Amino acid sequence: MARFSAVLSFALLGACSASGSEARVNPIRKVVNLLQQMQQKVTEEGEKERELYDKFMCWCTTGSSDLDASISAADGKISSLVSEIEAAEQKKAQDESDLKQHQIDRDAAIKAMNEATAIREKEAAVYAKVKAEFGANAAALDKAVKAIEKGMAGAFLQSYSADVLRKLAVHASSEEDRRELMAFLSSKSGTDYAPASGEIVGILKQLQDEFHAGFSEATATEEAAIRSYEELMTAKKKEKEVLSQAIETKTARIGELGVSIAQMKNDL
Repeated sequence: MARFSAVLSFALLGACSASGSEARVNPIRKVVNLLQQMQQKVTEEGEKERELYDKFMCWCTTGSSDLDASISAADGKISSLVSEIEAAEQKKAQDESDLKQHQIDRDAAIKAMNEATAIREKEAAVYAKVKAEFGANAAALDKAVKAIEKGMAGAFLQSYSADVLRKLAVHASSEEDRRELMAFLSSKSGTDYAPASGEIVGILKQLQDEFHAGFSEATATEEAAIRSYEELMTAKKKEKEVLSQAIETKTARIGELGVSIAQMKNDL
């Protein structure tokens, strides 16, 4: 406004000075024209200043808002990354703990299978020996009974089966039966005990029943042991398979988490 007043004063002075030299020009018109030109110039400059002011105020408003939003977004991203890193590290630590336990459990399953196999082999060897002894004993008893019943005790007493039977005599159910059986087996021909052959046959058949019962029990025990072993091996093999798969999965995931954690830390 001060500048406009100065321009106006200058214009009036010019108009007064020019009145003497240019009598034919209307001084008022000249001043009016000059004022109009100055007003237009001032208006244009004011508009430019207003435009600059508006731009500045717009920047102050939106620029600050954008900056705050950018800072807020960065803070949110950092906070989110920190949370994700912590969660990933916790998951990695848990997977590492699980992996260690899976390895321990798999080793235990393998050890259990090896121990069970060793025990089964020993049990099978014992049963094989029992079975072989039973076969020889049962054959000797069968031959003795048939020989005595056919009146051929003398020939039997000279056979290998008679030697086997002499070892079995100690298993007779009573002391009296043992004495009777040993007396029969000690004779050369068995004729001295011909009248008591029925009693000897009875003792031998009783031994047969006892040996058959014992062998049947041993067979049942062996079959049960085989079933238990097979069930254990099936379960442990399945357990080993599951644990091996879990170990493979955990190992891969631990590696992936390690890479992810490193990348997220680089993004901070």
